[in-house]
Amino acid sequence: MARRILILHNHDFSPQPYLHLFSGFDVLQLEQSKLQLDRLTQQRFDLIAPMVADDAPWLDDLLQKIRDKPIAVPVFPILSTETGAELLRLVSEVAADFAVWPTRACEVQQRLLRIVGRPQADVDLVSDRLTEELGLAMLVGKDPAFLDLIAKVRLVARSDSPVLITGETGTGKELSARAIHHLSRRRSNPFIAVDCGAFPEHLFENEMFGHTRGAFTDAHRDQRGLIAMAEGGTLFLDEVDSLAPSSQAKLLRFLQEHTYRPLGSDKFLHAEVNVLAASNRDLEQLVSEHRFRADLFFRLNVLRLHMIPLRDRKSDIPILAQHFLKLICAERSYAPRPITTAAIEALMRMEWRGNVRELYNVINRAVILALGRQIVPADVSPSAEGSADAAALNPEGFRQARAHAIEAFERNYVLDTLRKHHGNITQSARYAHQDRRAFGRLVKRYGIDRNSI
Repeated sequence: MARRILILHNHDFSPQPYLHLFSGFDVLQLEQSKLQLDRLTQQRFDLIAPMVADDAPWLDDLLQKIRDKPIAVPVFPILSTETGAELLRLVSEVAADFAVWPTRACEVQQRLLRIVGRPQADVDLVSDRLTEELGLAMLVGKDPAFLDLIAKVRLVARSDSPVLITGETGTGKELSARAIHHLSRRRSNPFIAVDCGAFPEHLFENEMFGHTRGAFTDAHRDQRGLIAMAEGGTLFLDEVDSLAPSSQAKLLRFLQEHTYRPLGSDKFLHAEVNVLAASNRDLEQLVSEHRFRADLFFRLNVLRLHMIPLRDRKSDIPILAQHFLKLICAERSYAPRPITTAAIEALMRMEWRGNVRELYNVINRAVILALGRQIVPADVSPSAEGSADAAALNPEGFRQARAHAIEAFERNYVLDTLRKHHGNITQSARYAHQDRRAFGRLVKRYGIDRNSI
């Protein structure tokens, strides 16, 4: 029998759009004014989940009653970002746990499992669902080709065969590797990422295989290598194409035999690890040029994932932009900032040679440097150097660069004029020799908050 959760809400707030947060539980909804605390035990609820859209006084009253006369049912409020400090202190004192918008279903369900548990028959099903959601949480998009890629990630995660992940810089190769690990049977063991490009040739063997005490002059104690650190888990070899020929030969022997010998040791050790490798270069071409070992390539290329460039999945740009906005604002404890349609259109016109990583950096910069409460085109415009590069590569580049420059000028001019006149639109419009309504439209277009000036 599923656990029973009582959702409390105010008369003007509907929890219906948020019921997915409680997937797998038996959920009942009740307006807070109809709650009878003394009857909760008889009704056998396992948890009360008050949901509020603002700093609700009724939640304060409810928690004070529970504090004065404790009940046997745990309380798990889901709060607004506008919740005041006093209510937060009361929640921390009375509630078993709480969440704050925006929140993800997997996070809520993890916390609910910790508080109320689940009947044993359901535990495995819920665990598998949470594991998959967490494992794929950073792979965001709905483009059909990208969804096919996610389906392949699920499939290769079931195998212990080596996986070769290819694709341009910034397309999410390491994120895919981590998703494979998290969805595999090895998820409770380490995921060790190795930047092969950072290894000088003479250090590869020591870093990968470790050494014993006395193996060389400064070896004062035994040291485990990266393979030993990954025991039972996953070893991710990023930029595997950058390994020197001698290092490639040593890696090949390890992949063939799954054994290695630490420097200075007279014993071979067996390693129970799965190997994932990634490259942003054409390994087949490197093999044909004798710059990468063919036998190592075939040993790594058992299963293959090719990451899709962002320019080939542009329909995902709005989804990714919104995702990064929520993520970055939550990480920095900023109030949520909407992104305007015009800003999304500006993002859709860009080249994205740095792929998803570049998009993340653009949104991150916009969140930090935006002057208004909204993200507008000027906040996501490329730098002057980037615009020049785009103009050189793209026939439309000059017009785009000019449009970005005009937008930036307009926004800065409007903002400076408003500051001079303390946010007064009439005086600012008169100063700028503009019609008041036209000037007001510019203020609205660029998302400028006059109250913060």
